[in-house]
Amino acid sequence: MDKKNLKDESILNHDDYKDQHGAVVPPLYQNSLFTFDSWDSIDQAFDHKTEAFIYSRILNPTVKVAEDKIAALCRGEKAKLCASGIAAITSAILHCVRAGDHIVTIKNIYGPTNKFINSYLKTKFNISSTFVDGRDVAEFENAIQENTTLIYLESPASLTMELQDLKAIAQLAQSRNIKTVIDNTWASPIFQKPLTMGIDIEVHSASKYLGGHSDVVAGVIISNKEILDSILMAEHELLGAKMAPFEGWLILRSLRTLPIRMRALMDNTMAVAKFLENDERVGKVNYPGLESFEQYDLGQNQMTGYGCLLSFELLTKDIEKIKQFVDSLQLFSLGVSWGGHDSLVYAPIISYLKELSPEQFDAMGINASLIRISVGLEHTDDLVADLHQALSRIA
Repeated sequence: MDKKNLKDESILNHDDYKDQHGAVVPPLYQNSLFTFDSWDSIDQAFDHKTEAFIYSRILNPTVKVAEDKIAALCRGEKAKLCASGIAAITSAILHCVRAGDHIVTIKNIYGPTNKFINSYLKTKFNISSTFVDGRDVAEFENAIQENTTLIYLESPASLTMELQDLKAIAQLAQSRNIKTVIDNTWASPIFQKPLTMGIDIEVHSASKYLGGHSDVVAGVIISNKEILDSILMAEHELLGAKMAPFEGWLILRSLRTLPIRMRALMDNTMAVAKFLENDERVGKVNYPGLESFEQYDLGQNQMTGYGCLLSFELLTKDIEKIKQFVDSLQLFSLGVSWGGHDSLVYAPIISYLKELSPEQFDAMGINASLIRISVGLEHTDDLVADLHQALSRIA
């Protein structure tokens, strides 16, 4: 059979690698360097640094097994795991820009990404940026300038979950010789494959679904071999955001169950979203899987499923009642991450006003009553009951 046509589940659970003992799980290579038996062999390795195992800061056998699986899952040629999601994001962005360039991106991107583009790059390298709503392709076209070298996407977007038309934006960018990068963490590679739609570079916070157990911090970049080798020898090697072998092994473990976890998370989240949508104490629910979602048809066109993260607005504007709702939850722990086995709740106003200016916060269309939840693998009856009792306290 042609293994290039394997389905996601088979890619993640079949290993061609077998060590001398026939182990069914690739071993953990917990070493910093690799030795050579001759001058010529190490000399040849330095001629092929993007493929040779010389030093684990660049390549490690355990990490590479996980990278190869992620690349195949995303339908890319190559992947590079990094020490965090933001390391993957900043490395991908830096690959696409130089001093004086211009970036077009969306308003509701991940807070640290917003800060990196709007503050760090602007101050350090005079790289300007234009933030658009993102729901209309014409906005991207109108925002392009002569020095635009990157369109940065996040679909669905952070907090409010707006989608961008990936195929149309990729075609626009290609016609202008502009690179495209997308943070695809929300949908996961199981439910959305941007590289097949023409996007140049895909990034993930692997701390979320790819890790899946709230026990690892990691990021990953996926693209074609030319782009990935360039990032590997520049941003990745020189900035040193390498993936440790043990974290790579943990991610490899988690990839085995990714498809089944994503389906279970989607089923749980859909049940919770429908409950919230019908509760009189809740306003708008932001979840692309709901038929009431404004861009539901676009989601159906470019995604095959939906993630575990949603947001909703409490009808009360009383900050004390909002705090009481959050503190009353018993199964939803208060925490900043998402995508693991455990359900979490977070009020974005807690940190976003510390990361963004009030003007940027308002531009994102976010207010104090917005609540973000990550639905985990607990039983949906229990999760709904927990939300119901917490909402009852603020009625």
